[in-house]
Amino acid sequence: MSDAEDNSRGFASPPCLAHEIDPAYADMVGTDPQQALEVTRWRTAERARLLGERAALSLAARKAAAAAITPRLDQLLARHFDRLDGLTVSAWWPIRGELDLRDWLAGLAARGARAALPVVTTRHAPLEFHAWTPQTPMTRGFRDIPVPAAGPAVIPDIVLAPLVGWDGAGYRLGYGGGYFDRTLAGLAPRPLAIGIGFEAARLATIFPQPHDIAMQAIITETGVAALDPAR
Repeated sequence: MSDAEDNSRGFASPPCLAHEIDPAYADMVGTDPQQALEVTRWRTAERARLLGERAALSLAARKAAAAAITPRLDQLLARHFDRLDGLTVSAWWPIRGELDLRDWLAGLAARGARAALPVVTTRHAPLEFHAWTPQTPMTRGFRDIPVPAAGPAVIPDIVLAPLVGWDGAGYRLGYGGGYFDRTLAGLAPRPLAIGIGFEAARLATIFPQPHDIAMQAIITETGVAALDPAR
């Protein structure tokens, strides 16, 4: 899918989704209010910068990065699971210059696994995950992002999360809505959470707050940052 196609279909979101954040989520219990405000402002600025840099990448560069990431993803999953047969793996429908892993996701069926996509059913609530194949009928979901048109919710064993930014402790900077954090916090047992993004999006820290949930690993086009498997 080209950038032009993305734009023509209206999949883009604003640089900062602060207006989508539930006030209760943004309260950042246990932190100093002024510090929380400064962190929010810093994240907004970094998010805009990183999204701008990502948007400037060529389609060829994005494809090359995705091609470098998928074998590393396979290697990481092989270390965690003897086989993928019977497992459910959630990824995403790419928007706004995100890495496109749909070919890899579509290939899971041949390995006995089930692919899924995240769906926003209620704003400021945890995500649902719905099964997906390349033949699945799609409809426009939250912010016009394509989602499966029908079918029951499924529970993922593995959640792949796109990264706007990330740090060496495994914390991810997303679009600001908090959906992945809310979702992971509510799943028991918690799935294996893997962040996928560009090496250039690495930050010294995202200044994690109490609501932030770290990924168990981060994969970029240059390698795998394996983190605490107990998370």
